[in-house]
Amino acid sequence: MTLHDIISNPEQYDLSIETVGSPTLHSPMMGIRFISNTERVSLCTDVNRIEEILASGKNIPSLEAAGPREMIYHDPAWTRAAIVTCGGLCPGLNSVIKGLVQVLWFDYGVQNIFGIPYGYRGLNPSYSHSPIVLNPEVVDAIQDDGGTILGSSRGEQDISTMVDTLMRLNINMLFCIGGDGTLRGAREIAAEIKRRKQPISVIGIPKTIDNDLNLVDRTFGFETAVLSATDVITSAHNEANGAFNGLGLVKIMGRDSGFIAAYASLATTVVNFCLIPEVSFELDGDNGLLRALENRYSIGKTHAVMVVAEGAGQHLFKNIPERRDASGNILKNDIGDFLSEKIEAHFKSVGKEINIKYFDPSYTIRSIPAKGTDAIFCFQLAENAVHASMAGKTNMVVGSMNNQFTHVPIDYAVSERRKIEPNNALWHAVLGATRQQDYFTGKRHNRKK
Repeated sequence: MTLHDIISNPEQYDLSIETVGSPTLHSPMMGIRFISNTERVSLCTDVNRIEEILASGKNIPSLEAAGPREMIYHDPAWTRAAIVTCGGLCPGLNSVIKGLVQVLWFDYGVQNIFGIPYGYRGLNPSYSHSPIVLNPEVVDAIQDDGGTILGSSRGEQDISTMVDTLMRLNINMLFCIGGDGTLRGAREIAAEIKRRKQPISVIGIPKTIDNDLNLVDRTFGFETAVLSATDVITSAHNEANGAFNGLGLVKIMGRDSGFIAAYASLATTVVNFCLIPEVSFELDGDNGLLRALENRYSIGKTHAVMVVAEGAGQHLFKNIPERRDASGNILKNDIGDFLSEKIEAHFKSVGKEINIKYFDPSYTIRSIPAKGTDAIFCFQLAENAVHASMAGKTNMVVGSMNNQFTHVPIDYAVSERRKIEPNNALWHAVLGATRQQDYFTGKRHNRKK
């Protein structure tokens, strides 16, 4: 159920948002414009396509607009909120936590807010992790620190046990900050809560540094990751320039989607090869990567910069058993080390010099705080998550689509990974900036890059 699928057959998909009950309380917020539940954000931006859909008598595929509601479900005086961060680290986790606490506390008057330590395992009493009391003083300066003050973990926990814990703590809203694995867990928690007929809102805040959630065109941490990656790529370029036939090889995050690699390559404009999971490449042969790199040096260039997403080139690994992490994600084979070894061996075999400088900044990038507009985005996601929860929404993700904040059913957000389309403008721009196709095809050119 990709964006294309939904736009092509809008009548087949239900994008409505679940609620735990009808809102009957007036919001304590004042001096703002409230959002009606009838306000929608169109998934389609092509006017011709919109006219075609309308002419066919179908509804325009759209998501519920995010924002504060005039009527809310949860009584702030009796609300007990819990926040959990799961999966790998990502820039902005602490910014989101701070935003949630501030909006709950100052905008709605909720003063019972708890942090759940170490991801979903914190909801399993067998680990003996006690909730952390959160308030504006506790979170006052955490946005300046990377990581998460709550800790994180991977791996599944028993759904029934976690819901038992929520009920024992009298929690009536749970904010789950994490990627697709975390959101799947949130979906199962929401389903168990619904089965028990409990009025507990479960709201997901999408944390995936790879920017690959379905129906969400931007996730927090991505912009900071791109900015940090450009610094590393610049260093790799300088290192490559400092040695004859130097190669700056940088491995960037991106298990199944190459957005960070692509955007960082465009941001620096010093990259000569960008390799992503969505576009297959061969290592050997006349149109292989090794020959392309030879072609780069053969026209008089004395250096090269190569950026590779961690999930690229996995087809090159033969007869290696599949491995998964605690969250069930397939562990990728190390394409960075693999390419470094293969490139060095190839150039040695053909009697040519190459000096490889290999960079893997993944953990460094993941653990820094959000910066600039990314930090602002973190607060806005948190703000809209609180609005949704107070209104009684559940089993949903706060997303961003076409520069507007939206409510996305969790089922749709985790149904497919968003990926780069090889024939779209983004990848065309990367090819234009790197000119890597010239090297793969052996075309000579005289760029000074």
